[in-house]
Amino acid sequence: MKSAVMDACVLYSAFLRDLTMRLTVAIVFQPKWTEQIHDEWMRNVLLNRPDLAREPLERTRNLMNHWGRDCIVTEYEALIPTLSLPDADDRHVLAAAIRAKAPVIVTFNLSDFPETVLSPYGIVALHPDVFLCQLMDEEEERFLVGVQRHRASLHRPPQTETEYLQALKRNRLPTLAERLLSFTF
Repeated sequence: MKSAVMDACVLYSAFLRDLTMRLTVAIVFQPKWTEQIHDEWMRNVLLNRPDLAREPLERTRNLMNHWGRDCIVTEYEALIPTLSLPDADDRHVLAAAIRAKAPVIVTFNLSDFPETVLSPYGIVALHPDVFLCQLMDEEEERFLVGVQRHRASLHRPPQTETEYLQALKRNRLPTLAERLLSFTF
């Protein structure tokens, strides 16, 4: 099973966060994150959504940690000062990937994780659209179960397949949306 460190920018979107967890529960991949990554996505959600309270996000964090099984990366902090990235604030993500021996960092911010820095560690940075399409290729049946469960969970309001595909596109997953056109879910 593939493991991947999820950058905070991917977990920021409730839609992507829930899709990630549905795929985790369907045993498609093993997500990895740190409490620092949790703090970052939660801080940004609260900053941009003052109508939300912290308590529901804490509940989400706890559920993610529970259902993510072996998802929490610890003891990575000592690596941070030894790393160099274009944005020094992203070093904790790379440190977590190194410590977790995760071959993938899933992020929208690919330029913040240059191949020249990651490759000596055997790590690649992938856009969520690319990562999810790879998962679909590797674990199609389980992946589709996760997608079905995700769509079924969206009941306020319920989404048709077409609306779900549009939501994928809005969440910057156009290739995945295109590939799912040939399936019933």
